[in-house]
Amino acid sequence: MLSTNLIILIPLLPLISFLIIALGGKKYFPNLCGALGTLALLGSFILSLTVAYDYFFVVGKVNDIYQQIVPYKLTWLQFASGISIDIGILLDPISVMMLVVVTLVSLMVHFYSLGYMHGEERFATYYSFLGLFTFSMLGLVMSSNIFQIYMFWELVGVSSYLLIGYYFDKPSAVAASKKAFIVTRFADLGFLIGILVLSFYGETLDFQTLISRLTTDSTQLHSITAASFLGCSALTWGLLLVFMGGAGKSAMFPLHIWLPDAMEGPTPVSALIHAATMVVAGVFLVARLFPVFSSSVNAMDVVTWVGITSSFFAAIIACTQTDIKRVLAYSTMSQIGYMMFSLGVARYGGENGLGYMASMFHLFTHAMFKALLFLGAGSVIHYVHSNDMKDMGGLRKLMPVTHITFLIACLAIAGIPPFAGFFSKEEILQAAFHTNKLVFCIAILTAAITAFYMFRLYFNIFWNKSFHGHNDEHHGEAPLTMKLPLLFLALLSILVGFIPFGNFVTADGKQLLTEFHLSFSVAPVALALGGILLAYSFYKKENTAPDKLAASIGGLYTAAYRKFYIDELYLFITKKIVFNLIGRPAAWFDKNIVDGFMNLLATISMQVSLLIKGLQSGKVQQYAAYYFAGVLGFVLLFIYFWT
Repeated sequence: MLSTNLIILIPLLPLISFLIIALGGKKYFPNLCGALGTLALLGSFILSLTVAYDYFFVVGKVNDIYQQIVPYKLTWLQFASGISIDIGILLDPISVMMLVVVTLVSLMVHFYSLGYMHGEERFATYYSFLGLFTFSMLGLVMSSNIFQIYMFWELVGVSSYLLIGYYFDKPSAVAASKKAFIVTRFADLGFLIGILVLSFYGETLDFQTLISRLTTDSTQLHSITAASFLGCSALTWGLLLVFMGGAGKSAMFPLHIWLPDAMEGPTPVSALIHAATMVVAGVFLVARLFPVFSSSVNAMDVVTWVGITSSFFAAIIACTQTDIKRVLAYSTMSQIGYMMFSLGVARYGGENGLGYMASMFHLFTHAMFKALLFLGAGSVIHYVHSNDMKDMGGLRKLMPVTHITFLIACLAIAGIPPFAGFFSKEEILQAAFHTNKLVFCIAILTAAITAFYMFRLYFNIFWNKSFHGHNDEHHGEAPLTMKLPLLFLALLSILVGFIPFGNFVTADGKQLLTEFHLSFSVAPVALALGGILLAYSFYKKENTAPDKLAASIGGLYTAAYRKFYIDELYLFITKKIVFNLIGRPAAWFDKNIVDGFMNLLATISMQVSLLIKGLQSGKVQQYAAYYFAGVLGFVLLFIYFWT
């Protein structure tokens, strides 16, 4: 049976580790901070597995439908309107799945960091930030109401800011952390407004009640659909504003610009943020409100096209990048786009919910192989002391464990059977094929490009040319604390695809039986193999073919390498338009009108004081004369009015 105390301990353990390490770790037990943080996450992971087992196999299913369970709820703020902000825990298939995913990936990152971050001066600070981030993410996925999720949403933003800017002495890291924080804050403003719109018409903040009122034939549903602005209902506007927050956190186009720069943080942080935690928060948010989203065709269309555009756009850019972490960053953006458009093509209930199940399935499998890719990249960077592929090559013999595990992850993300990514991508492509043929065509092309750029990365790191770096300080490819997470995640990247995911996580809580269609799989796998073969011919051995191809397409390659100048466009808008046309006039008004008015008041006060300062001479006789003159004046006035 589910125990409330055990469930509460899942987020509390990383919070406790954060407090202990932050307050006294560096001073009293600097060498034990990593072990303490890792043990806390191990405890959370074990508890998450226990809760998942109890939910899926003991108490969660009633009449063959997985229920939403609220084991804990506390009213925090009660308003006169009847709306209250509660602090609660909501367990359903996606929240239980996310508990396992977040604690697993965070545990792997904690354990891996014992070796990767060993010797860092701010080792304790690093582990305290990891604990805060994990607590924030766990609080987000367990939230029982939409305002509670917003509070943890912002806490995730703060903790990611701290982790990305961990190397605070590097200007690039400071700039990256500020960029991530500012961009996501703009998106979160939309999220907050969307919360206000939905809660105003739904008359509640509670997820269960809100979904019920906005999806059934109720007064609230009629009210929110009847109200309109610019041709769209208040329901559509509210959902689009909520999606704006999700798109910012999940780095969807055009709010993606913070993601590549976030690579300035330590590589294990990149694995934590970009594998299964912060960047999938937007996908989780849409999935949490999926019954409401599915009732608005316009909102679902926006989700679909933002997702597929982001996926294709990021895949093209990834083909040109030379920093291995930036390639993986754009890969993350592309895969999150896959999850997002899969939600967009889905509908609520029965087989129509295939896209929903496929999105959650891909979220689950992607967490394993993307964490593996980032941690494998960390091992390579740890060995080579560079992020640039130009400094790598021929590392397969020097780093055999990293080589094999990285290859497994590349095969998984490329969608090659029987690795995990094949099964989840197959479900997404089937959902798109049955709903929107154009989206399907773009998605299958993106899958082929994904295979190409991932094996471009693989061959450039482990084949291509001989490695000539100096590694005198190394006695091997990596310590055991870095190898074990790679091996464990590689095993999961092979096995988790065989989980009958539709038995556990679906849009309506009912079992969704899916079938494997060999004829349907031929085209995606063939295109993926074609992408791998193209990368093989270009990058297995050092040659001039890639340079000739880049020169032949000239401007397109340059534009993709420069990320299609989206950053420059934002800088132009902010500096040339916002600052010049709004900021400068506002500064002039503030300086000349506001400050000028206050200076005028000060000048008038000064002149008046100069005129009357003679009255305060300090002479008692003069004050007495003023007094008697005043008394005489009052007497004369009294006589005048009396007579």
